[in-house]
Amino acid sequence: MKMKLTRRLLGAWALSLLGLTCAQAQTPAFPSQQIKLIVPYPAGGATDILARMMGQKFSEAWNVPVVVENKPGAGGTIGNNLVARANPDGYTVLVAITAIIQQPPLMNLPYDPLKDFAPITQIAQSPSMFVVPLNSPYQTLKDYIAAVKAQPATFNYGTYGAGTSSHIQGSLLNLQAGLDQVMVPFQGSAPLMNNLLGGQLKSAFVDSASARAHIKSFRALAVTGTQRLPLLPDVPTFKELGFHSFDPYGWFGLMLPAATPAHIVQKFSDEAMKILRMPDVVAKVEGLGLWVGGGKPDEFAQILRNDAAIYAKIIRDANIKLNP
Repeated sequence: MKMKLTRRLLGAWALSLLGLTCAQAQTPAFPSQQIKLIVPYPAGGATDILARMMGQKFSEAWNVPVVVENKPGAGGTIGNNLVARANPDGYTVLVAITAIIQQPPLMNLPYDPLKDFAPITQIAQSPSMFVVPLNSPYQTLKDYIAAVKAQPATFNYGTYGAGTSSHIQGSLLNLQAGLDQVMVPFQGSAPLMNNLLGGQLKSAFVDSASARAHIKSFRALAVTGTQRLPLLPDVPTFKELGFHSFDPYGWFGLMLPAATPAHIVQKFSDEAMKILRMPDVVAKVEGLGLWVGGGKPDEFAQILRNDAAIYAKIIRDANIKLNP
């Protein structure tokens, strides 16, 4: 009796194993079709350039077409939402930037950046710097702050628009130093830099990519992040100068819909890490004035959580509004 039962169990186990093997054989290995990289901003910017670079490398490594689709609008939320609602099969990927975790305290979103996406890795990081025109009389941040306090309602600072990193950073400086600088928004880096270099702006928060081409045309008084920039070794960080919450870097990263199988997320991450070590890729990223990224999915997820909490507190404490 026991022998017959054992044979039946073994037979059932063998059949189930055969069925599983057949099912796996029918499931094509990932990837087996075209992959879409969704860029939620217009073509031609740093996000688009990085996406096309990564797309080409993924295509070469996996021998499948990888296309970049630009889906701009509503501060990136249209493209972000498209990926959040996409089929979680690994064939629709978001090329995101820091704004995705800065927006929740500023607007109602149809998705949750921390719950509706599976982080893959950072492509690149972008420090920011607080700058003044080269002919400005202020040599240090201390000098600048003293001048602003001595001449109320006469200083301004340029930004890339309401709710952007530069606006948040400027509001944080105002809050911590007790300043009344007026925020002046611009549509992109070109008009901001033109107004700064032309003397229409007293100061500005600019990212490293925008600043690189003009590095000799302005004076940097402080930089964000946890370390000094190799390009500006004599310029202190805000943290060194006694300020806090200026540590987060701007970043560009890859994300998938939250329900994407873990093995697909890991496959993307492993391949991205290989790509980001390639000499031509490193040269391309650094040529844009950025730092090469990297990191495992759980490391990127932790950065998202930490940065989101920091930005939410700043936005709340400084009472930042998109339409003040």
